[in-house]
Amino acid sequence: MKKVISTKNAPEAIGPYSQAIEVNGFLFLSGMLPIDPTTGNFVPGGIIEQTSQIFINIKAILSEAGLNIENIVKTTVFLSDMSLFDGMNQVYAKQFKDSFPARSTVAAKTLPKNSLVEIEVIAAK
Repeated sequence: MKKVISTKNAPEAIGPYSQAIEVNGFLFLSGMLPIDPTTGNFVPGGIIEQTSQIFINIKAILSEAGLNIENIVKTTVFLSDMSLFDGMNQVYAKQFKDSFPARSTVAAKTLPKNSLVEIEVIAAK
């Protein structure tokens, strides 16, 4: 049975989808954008600031499900341009202490709301 996970500490979905779905011991987070949930707007700045806000949002949803960053087993990172990889990777690497999850990183022609980065996550209990 699937369970919808939602928190006001992360941006509301901007379309017909859930922030996250829990099923069979896994949590599937929708792609996160760099939206500050208190303002509903993108955080100011570039790739460093956007990636940092995304991880704040991811951690809020994980917390709502009783999980933390170490429960992440797979991420997919979408970049508007691969030239942003190093900046994203600097922030990404600082998020994990014990082991890194599996990851895919791809460039997308355009991301929602013209974001520089979007990250989706799969976590395991």
